[in-house]
Amino acid sequence: MDFGYDARTEELRRRLLAFMDEFVYPAEPVFARQRAEADDPWSPPPVVAELKAEARERGLWNLFLPGENGGGLTNLQYAPLAEITGRSPHLAPPALNCAAPDTGNMEVLNEFGTEEQRKAWLEPLLAGEIRSAFAMTEPDVASSDATNIETRIERVGDEYVINGRKWYISGAMNPNCRIFIVMGKTDPSADRHRQQSMVLVPRDTPGVEVRRGMRVFGYDDGDHGGHAEVVFQDVRVPVTNLIGEEGGGFAIAQARLGPGRIHHCMRLIGMAERAVELMCRRAVARSAFGKPIAAQGVVREWIAEARVEIEQLRLLVLKTAWLMDTVGNRGAHTEIQAIKIATPAAVQRIVDRAIQVHGAAGVSQDFPLAELWAAARTLRLADGPDEVHKRSLARRELQRYV
Repeated sequence: MDFGYDARTEELRRRLLAFMDEFVYPAEPVFARQRAEADDPWSPPPVVAELKAEARERGLWNLFLPGENGGGLTNLQYAPLAEITGRSPHLAPPALNCAAPDTGNMEVLNEFGTEEQRKAWLEPLLAGEIRSAFAMTEPDVASSDATNIETRIERVGDEYVINGRKWYISGAMNPNCRIFIVMGKTDPSADRHRQQSMVLVPRDTPGVEVRRGMRVFGYDDGDHGGHAEVVFQDVRVPVTNLIGEEGGGFAIAQARLGPGRIHHCMRLIGMAERAVELMCRRAVARSAFGKPIAAQGVVREWIAEARVEIEQLRLLVLKTAWLMDTVGNRGAHTEIQAIKIATPAAVQRIVDRAIQVHGAAGVSQDFPLAELWAAARTLRLADGPDEVHKRSLARRELQRYV
């Protein structure tokens, strides 16, 4: 394994770091002010569109997607770039058109969509003209087990009729969200992993009701399009809106979530780096009990432990990216689960200690730490809770000894 950055990665890192310094970090207070002054908290502030135009002009666009439709990068090449965007997770990923849930939806359409589906929805998503949502999680079942999903997708002639209720559907509150990928059951009598299918549902289809925005630790998360409770009542779409084949929904979901999990972990490392930087700056600038906070032994322990954990996490993420590139997502299954277990929990702990060093300022709106903590804590649930990944990983380990 060689984790040295090749020439293309180094060039993109240089351009992206300059973009962050010149545009993204200065835009953070502008973003906060525009969002506070907006009548609609779910509409992206105007500064986001300005950043997107600048990023596209600089060739920092769709870097997450391999192949000719995207940046053409491997996972190993994308990892250090995604890490950089994680330093400003509410601004940098959408500025580069590399924000969830659009990234996963574009991957699904790119891999499983028909030519017509890609033309209708993938192309405008790649151009950043529209946003999208992925409707899987439901409030009435334990959605950590995707086979529990109860939303019904029934074929009636040349149409599918959809009935169900979803929640925490990321991106759905954004007024630019034009398309949902909806997962539901087409055949409840089939094998439990073949009951589900995915269909494309335009937002303006009759019967689609975006009922309310869901908050995350009190935050509206509007910068990523918010999270919504969505009701589908007798929603009709043509059978040509089916993605892949009937019964293939669970497999598509797993294919979608693998890259999504590693992308989250790549960005989380950038979040941790930002937290450590803020913690160190605060520690050397403040004094308590007659000496700088940086001289306190416990603070030095926190800083040292954070550096060790970040380096460990980065190496594990890079190994996972390398495996995904060389043996495929299935071959990297164990490592994908390992990084999803380790990274959010460790970053949550690092950010929590950075908050502690800042005192009351750490939980205020004057620093990004509170939102970083909420994001890290949320990612211990998103794309599968810690316990589900531990259960699966332990089962795979035990199989070696049975």
